[in-house]
Formats: sequence, structure tokens, C-alpha cells
Amino acid sequence: MPFLQNRPDGTLLLKLHVQPRASRNRLAGLHGDALKLCLTTPPVDGRANKALVAFLAKLLHLPKSALEIRSGLQGRSKQVLLHGIDEETARRLLSGES
Repeated sequence: MPFLQNRPDGTLLLKLHVQPRASRNRLAGLHGDALKLCLTTPPVDGRANKALVAFLAKLLHLPKSALEIRSGLQGRSKQVLLHGIDEETARRLLSGES
């Protein structure tokens, strides 16, 4: 999965392509080398970024503070830094396995 990378400091870097104003919040497969995330919220006043963090935190069983948007605050291509989760667990949860 090229969208998830281990970093030397023990964190994971998740590459996302975000589609705002979707019919429902969901992961929608790959978009190039990024994972596509559909969100119902519009990209206004940072609401889509907040929804992204809330969705991923719930999906990955992490507190919101364990997620940090490193790049792409104003665009659809985003990189999110994940703290406190190992690569195997993240891959399992992102693929929909429990």
C-alpha cells in the first residue's frame, strides 16, 4: 500500500485524496498512490479537515490529537501524520478488517 509509509521516528504518513460534499463518509479505494476519502462536509472554514480527522480517528481507534495534517490544508491531496499506531494495525483498519 503506497499510501502508507513508515517514518524513522515511529510515526506513519498517510497520503489521502479527499472528495468533499460526497453522499456519505467512506474510504473509496485508491486514487493514484493515495487513499481516496469521501466526506459529506463542504471544504469551507476548515470543516472538511475537521471531519477528516474525526473520521480517521474513529476508524483507527485513536484520539484526534494523534492525527496531524502535515500538508494539503487547502487542497484535496493531503498527508496525515499518525502517532501511536503501528503499520500492521493501520493497514488492517484502513482495509476494512476488524
